Amino acid sequence: MATLKLSGLASGFDWSSFVDQIMELEHAPVDRLETEKSTNTQKLSALTTLGTKLTSLQTAVDALKAEGLFTSRTATSSTSNSTWSLSAANGTATGSYTIAVTQLATAAKRSGIADIGLGISDDNDVSDVTLATMTTAVAITAGTFTVNGQQVTIALDDSLQDVFDKINTATSGDITASYDSGSDKITLSSASSSEILLGAANDTSNFLTAMKLSNNGGTDPVVSSSALGTTSTTSPLASARLRTAISAVDGEGNGSFTVNGVSISYNVNTDSLSTVLARVTSSTAGVTATYDAVNDKVVLTNKTTGDTGISVSEESGGLMDALGLTTGSTFTHGQNALFSVNGGDTLVSSSNTLDASAHGITGLSVTVNTESTETISVSGDTAPMKSAIEDFVEKFNAVQSYVDEQTKITIGSGGDVTTALLASNREIQDWSRSFRSLAFGSISGLSGTIDRLEDMGIDFTSLESELEITDSTKLDDALANHADDVAEFFSNTTTGFVGKFDDFLESLIGSTGTGGSLGNQETYLTNANTSLDQQIADMERRLEQQRELLESSFQRMEEAQQKLKTIQQQLTDSFGTSSSTSSTSSSS
Repeated sequence: MATLKLSGLASGFDWSSFVDQIMELEHAPVDRLETEKSTNTQKLSALTTLGTKLTSLQTAVDALKAEGLFTSRTATSSTSNSTWSLSAANGTATGSYTIAVTQLATAAKRSGIADIGLGISDDNDVSDVTLATMTTAVAITAGTFTVNGQQVTIALDDSLQDVFDKINTATSGDITASYDSGSDKITLSSASSSEILLGAANDTSNFLTAMKLSNNGGTDPVVSSSALGTTSTTSPLASARLRTAISAVDGEGNGSFTVNGVSISYNVNTDSLSTVLARVTSSTAGVTATYDAVNDKVVLTNKTTGDTGISVSEESGGLMDALGLTTGSTFTHGQNALFSVNGGDTLVSSSNTLDASAHGITGLSVTVNTESTETISVSGDTAPMKSAIEDFVEKFNAVQSYVDEQTKITIGSGGDVTTALLASNREIQDWSRSFRSLAFGSISGLSGTIDRLEDMGIDFTSLESELEITDSTKLDDALANHADDVAEFFSNTTTGFVGKFDDFLESLIGSTGTGGSLGNQETYLTNANTSLDQQIADMERRLEQQRELLESSFQRMEEAQQKLKTIQQQLTDSFGTSSSTSSTSSSS
């Protein structure tokens, strides 16, 4: 006979629903355990969030002890749009310094003789000297220029003599141009001895400028202001058109000279003047070597300012002779900077960067470029300081606000009491009180003017739980003018504000953001939930066995009921037929 599993099929009793009801009652302890576990899980989540906020507070506290935060300085000038460059190192004494500069430092220089190159022609005949190939400081451009109001048009393939002829023709024979190879200059003469007027606003050629010809106030003649020919700086020295030949070299063209005792080698067949000058500049001689194309000369300038010399030496007949940097050179002394601080004695600096070695103010550097007087104010660099303090206040308040929210007890208008998730956690409430005590208390043993947050304009709100910057002006003044005191308040190694917060936070969250009292609470709840999971599993297993036992009992009952019904039906069928047959016989 098949097992009857349908509830009430034989008995008419819905025993399945009855079993569900019984098991629901029996499941009540499990529900209580699951509720307890859910509450623990919510508490764990709340503690995790609190841990995140405490870690953020720890980060903000660490920022307050960052090296240089409260010793950083800023230097500003009272002069609007000052071009002086200012800097103040960490720890520079705050205050105002009036610096009066009466003389700027300049670099010494040694100038070679001018016109070291050959002229534009070896003789006075310039009929074969074309404008395109003339070695002048400025390349000539084609176009027009004006002489006595008459335009002269030139092309680059014109010879210099062609240009002279065009000038004479344009001025109807009045102006004669000539070249003197001895002086390497051009002369413009007037046959009528009248004023020679050069140039016009609409000239398109630079011929007059390139030839160094300009109006001289009406005096006749007009002569080039200086020699026209220049040295070729890109050709090998042997063919650089130097007026003086270089002879103090060996058979392969090698020579050398010294600048400030540093030896510089060259080869007249392979090195150009530009190459040699660059070699001098990049050496350890401490000078910059340049070529003055306008005056056709070489200049050595010290890389540092101040009255220091420049020495040049080479065997006679060498490159330095050809450049006129030995015999015939001109030395211009450099100047030292002269200045005073706060009206004191005149001080001397070889550099225009006035630092502690010059003025005695440790950490302050002022690079000057004008002879003037400016007042320099050194103060704390308040922006990063204030930002760090504001971040601390924000993170402190986030912790306090969250603890208040999670531990509050609310009594409704009807007297109903509502408790937050961690309302019964006295330890966390104690943490909040400890934070308030740490933030409110004074720091002992300090020598400055600041020993509590209130001295910087920071106080608790009216609820006495969260901090607030109640006086920004007071905070700005403390950071700008008492930065050393602020630094001592926060970072004193034994009793400082940051140290106390560090110690307390480490006791709560450990040194790495895990562990501590908070970690202990999380571990306790985690272990509690593990135990509850085991209890729930055990109870669920017993309940499942109980359900199976009940269902099995009712199934057997159904089977018994079905057997009884079967027997009854058989009896009914059997006795009912015999009775009917007997009645029929009696009637007969």
